[in-house]
Amino acid sequence: MQEKIIITGGPGTGKSTVLNELQKQNFLCMHEISRDITLQARKTGIEQLFLKDPVLFSKLLLEGREIQYKNAHESSADIVFFDRGIPDINAYMNYMGIQYDDSFIKTCQTNRYTKVFIMPPWEEIYITDNERYESFEQALAIHNHLKNTYVSLEYELIDVPFNSVNKRVEFILTTLKLDK
Repeated sequence: MQEKIIITGGPGTGKSTVLNELQKQNFLCMHEISRDITLQARKTGIEQLFLKDPVLFSKLLLEGREIQYKNAHESSADIVFFDRGIPDINAYMNYMGIQYDDSFIKTCQTNRYTKVFIMPPWEEIYITDNERYESFEQALAIHNHLKNTYVSLEYELIDVPFNSVNKRVEFILTTLKLDK
């Protein structure tokens, strides 16, 4: 049975860097797609789609993450790592105080992951950029919404400690009993 592993956390916690390292080690990785959606919206003149129309942004994100989940499932890989999972969408909408329909929750319940690693906010590495507009304080709040959302969906969260990229990857692989 294929293992689907989420690496989640607030913005700027090092998720993508860890995923890139896992990919270098020949693991199948599904990368974050929210930046792609944001960049596509910019081409149509919308600077921050998540802020302008968070429900549309979330629906596009849900569609993309469902495709990633399906592509992972159809692959021959024994283990697949995801830079964020479907429940992250609900967590962000909870953070924004946005009402959403039950289809978001049902999609989370239908598309289950094996394990969830959560990377805590780390002020020393936190930076903002054109797509990451949240302050560090907002990143802390998002982290709490992520934790609450995953726990409400009955996931056990595994905290990834602060460390170098290689040590974080080693921690994840050791926890999954995939270390060398």
